[in-house]
Amino acid sequence: MKRRKILLAEDEEILRFLYREELQEEGFEVVTASNGKEALRQLEKAKPDLVILDIAMPAMDGLEALPRIKEKRKGIPVIVYTSHPGYLTHAGTQAADACILKSGDLEEIKEKVRQLLVVE
Repeated sequence: MKRRKILLAEDEEILRFLYREELQEEGFEVVTASNGKEALRQLEKAKPDLVILDIAMPAMDGLEALPRIKEKRKGIPVIVYTSHPGYLTHAGTQAADACILKSGDLEEIKEKVRQLLVVE
């Protein structure tokens, strides 16, 4: 079976590395981007099955990237994750399939990825 591909957009290098490692251990292929502009390029190039999108990033933040991602790839699941609780109910994140608060425990995000990709 083909490995499912995740696009991870995160500007903090250490978090990008940590999340990529954790998701790869779960059996996913992970491509990364350090901002929204890069995420849009990777969306075209890598053809991911799901996007994990940070909100606060340079060049183009997640709030700006989210509608563009949804426009370019209708139906692609997007998980918005942020360290700012206010964004969980922000109007700009309503198009996301899930909004998760950043945490050192990645179980919640891994579980949400499995749900959205219907991984047994």
